[in-house]
Amino acid sequence: MTATAETNTWTSDRLATSARDHLWMHFTRHGDGANADIPVMVRGEGAYVWDARGNRYLDGLAGLFAVGVGHGREELAEAAAKQTRELAYFPLWGNAHPAAIQLAERLANDAPGDLNRVFFTVSGGESVETAWKLAKAYYKQIGKPTKHKVVSRALAYHGTSAGALSLTGLPGAKQDFEPLVPSALKVPNTNFYRAPVYADDYDAFGRWTADQIAQAIEFEGPDTVAAVFLEPLQNTGGCFPPPPGYFERVREICDQYDVLLVSDEVICAFGRLGHDFGAKRYGYQPDIITTAKGLTSGYAPLGAVLATDRLMEPFTRGTTTFMHGSTYGGHPVACAVALANLDLIEREDIYGNVLRNESAFRSTLDKLTDLPIVGDIRGAGFFYGIELVKDKTTKETFTPEESERVLHKYLSSSLFNNGLYCRADDRGEPVIQLAPPLICDQSHFDEIESILRASLTEAWKLL
Repeated sequence: MTATAETNTWTSDRLATSARDHLWMHFTRHGDGANADIPVMVRGEGAYVWDARGNRYLDGLAGLFAVGVGHGREELAEAAAKQTRELAYFPLWGNAHPAAIQLAERLANDAPGDLNRVFFTVSGGESVETAWKLAKAYYKQIGKPTKHKVVSRALAYHGTSAGALSLTGLPGAKQDFEPLVPSALKVPNTNFYRAPVYADDYDAFGRWTADQIAQAIEFEGPDTVAAVFLEPLQNTGGCFPPPPGYFERVREICDQYDVLLVSDEVICAFGRLGHDFGAKRYGYQPDIITTAKGLTSGYAPLGAVLATDRLMEPFTRGTTTFMHGSTYGGHPVACAVALANLDLIEREDIYGNVLRNESAFRSTLDKLTDLPIVGDIRGAGFFYGIELVKDKTTKETFTPEESERVLHKYLSSSLFNNGLYCRADDRGEPVIQLAPPLICDQSHFDEIESILRASLTEAWKLL
């Protein structure tokens, strides 16, 4: 019997048992019986996925903020198969192949400004790592070798590799791996719901949070800071939008101190906010954009770093080389899938679907504000966070024990068992995060609201 044939005979129980015995899952608790019955996902179609026991779930997180065009797209599978037959693999180390060339040109043409140079990676974290290395290498090449520090925001998640994790503003994600790369500075994020100052003035709060970046640069010394890494809409903590004028002020600060502005769009690019790039939605010009996830709608692992011509220029002189790369960056099959994915997005006007339906999505989620446990709903496009509280008036949050009991031991399983895959997270305040496939419509929004309402109503009784 072949391995494939044997796998097809596995029962759902055998799959779950084998997963528990051999599979080391990512960001997963493996103790205290947490994985007594591991969900095993076997099929996807549209906005839904099915487990090995035949249960259906609305994919309210697009896998992991990735599956923009929905599951089961035959044209993407066909693009992968066609490329595999023609050229399954060849590296971009001093060579090129048509899929990478065509995709690089397409991304450069779509990107804002003169982001005309595309460096392919395998993941979002690798894109962030690459961007930081590029910033440091660039300044060394132009005679400013002391500019190597970077600024990012509290609670922001930028990846798990040593550099990207140093940029990440989540202490709990870093403590087991420290010491990490030094010189990653943290500034306040744009969570207006928890604003420490100007809590009654959104514009002033935005100006204050942007100015904290300038203060950090001044404190460290402008001749030591290379880049500022910001998501268009910050993910971790529950979808923090930028206040009016925020990015305009950040751009001014970066120009004033000769610091690169990196737009980390691993989640926000390719439609999550209704545009190909989140920077376009909020009207700012980055020096670098980092991407992954939606570039292939998750159908193949691929990331990309888009950089301006200015940043590439020092590496076009003589024998100078950007000493960085990876085995699978710009993999032919992944690039072919990305091209087919972008074709599909254009053909079906996926970005338009998000812009036409984002208000309906928001208004449907806003119905949940009648629940005493719902403190704030924030986000944009198809990307929302729902912050949970014990007291709406005081905004009192959960204690660690309550978060463990209500969020981890009840809400996560309740939502899933009721047919909604999303994220109940407390890396920051307790939030429910939602980022469904970009093909969703009112019927999906209603289903999401109904399941959330039932589970959150019961969760309130546990506080």
